[in-house]
Amino acid sequence: MRNFSSKSSFLVFLIAFSYYFQADGLSCNPNGKIKGKKPPPGQCNRENYSDCCKQGKLYTTYTCSPPVTATTKATLTLNSFEKGEDGGGPSECDRKYHSDDTPVVALSTGWYKGGSRCLKHVKIMANGKSVKALVVDECDSRMGCDKDHDFQPPCRNNIVDGSKAVWKALGVDQNQGQMDITWTDA
Repeated sequence: MRNFSSKSSFLVFLIAFSYYFQADGLSCNPNGKIKGKKPPPGQCNRENYSDCCKQGKLYTTYTCSPPVTATTKATLTLNSFEKGEDGGGPSECDRKYHSDDTPVVALSTGWYKGGSRCLKHVKIMANGKSVKALVVDECDSRMGCDKDHDFQPPCRNNIVDGSKAVWKALGVDQNQGQMDITWTDA
């Protein structure tokens, strides 16, 4: 009987241990902070509701994003992927600029997965509509406040940064600057 009790206790421990690590794997906690630097005059593009880093402010960084499901919750933000606009340099995936009339997105670092979603489509849903968009860039959740990131803070870990075409296809006003959406791989 004692042997059974030990096995039962071990089984309960194993289940609890597995649950803890499974639950922990579903979370995405901050991994650090970076200190904001004041951008040089005229160096931070404020188009499309972009923020500029503030001197001395601490910005949270992430290396992960929430898990992707059939209806992953996210925040849609507005970005221009055209040359000279608030997206900064060319897109990471293809080293090209993209028209605001093309449905393209940048995903937070965890969802970008080191580029494994590059040039693949995602389906974005909101407002009773959906749009298929091409992943062309990373919305960096680990770095920011420097020239490479257009002197903007790091992205939060739940961002789908969409072109004007994405917003238009969803039938929503771009002047909102951001909105709650769901998305999944297409």
